[in-house]
Amino acid sequence: MDHIYVCQNNTSCTSWYKTPTHFSGTLDAFVKISRHEGLRSLWSGLPPTLVMAVPATVIYFTCYDQLQDFLRYGLGFQGSHIPLVAGGLARLGAVTVISPLELVRTKMQSRRLSYRELAVCIRSSVAQDGLLSLWRGWGPTVLRDVPFSALYWFNYELVKAQLCEQARMPQANFSISFTAGGISGAIAAILTLPFDVVKTRRQIQLGEMDTLGEPLKRTTSTWHIMKEIRTEVGYRGLFAGFMPRVIKVAPACAVMISTYEFGKAFFQKMNLDRERLTS
Repeated sequence: MDHIYVCQNNTSCTSWYKTPTHFSGTLDAFVKISRHEGLRSLWSGLPPTLVMAVPATVIYFTCYDQLQDFLRYGLGFQGSHIPLVAGGLARLGAVTVISPLELVRTKMQSRRLSYRELAVCIRSSVAQDGLLSLWRGWGPTVLRDVPFSALYWFNYELVKAQLCEQARMPQANFSISFTAGGISGAIAAILTLPFDVVKTRRQIQLGEMDTLGEPLKRTTSTWHIMKEIRTEVGYRGLFAGFMPRVIKVAPACAVMISTYEFGKAFFQKMNLDRERLTS
């Protein structure tokens, strides 16, 4: 969030902002942040993240299951490509619905605002730039998240089926879902990392313009930003933050899918038991 502390008129920063400690790696960052800011600071920004993550996950998983059933049983399609299509479409729907909430999250993280001030800020943004301003950044988010979800579900279903076959189990248990989720999440995170780098750079540019009070320029295309990064630092720049992203995404995917599968199996069993009792 360096763009929050942009110094106006190119002057030196005032005393309230101190240059952050230099981090030599992910583990070093964990240690230094915990030491200087306390352990709780590692969870800073959690409420705004939950504002977006909870409804996004509900929409995403529900749409995936419904789309997969519709493609298999409604349209009669078969094959390993069904999770890929269902995952991509489910994420597209979730991103489109949740995009305004991401704007809310970004503003909540960038400055301390009451909910009334936040509402005024959003209303003024809509009045100035139109209703579509709530979906600013939708394109880069789609280019990152839709391929990620398509690759994630495709690999998850394949890895899960292989692990079930090796363990000679008809259905995946918690550990199989956890392992398959972590592996598929890591693969998808690595392959879609360039789009995440582009999205981060665009957010920083928008944050700098907002902080300095400059009018928003016409957004640069994703491919143009990729060319800029490649020219400045080479192809390695498109994979900047490789390790932190994998460390974050792989466990998150593993926990999320294994918990979801466990909850789904639990409630399915509960419904079956209830039907037996009533019949």
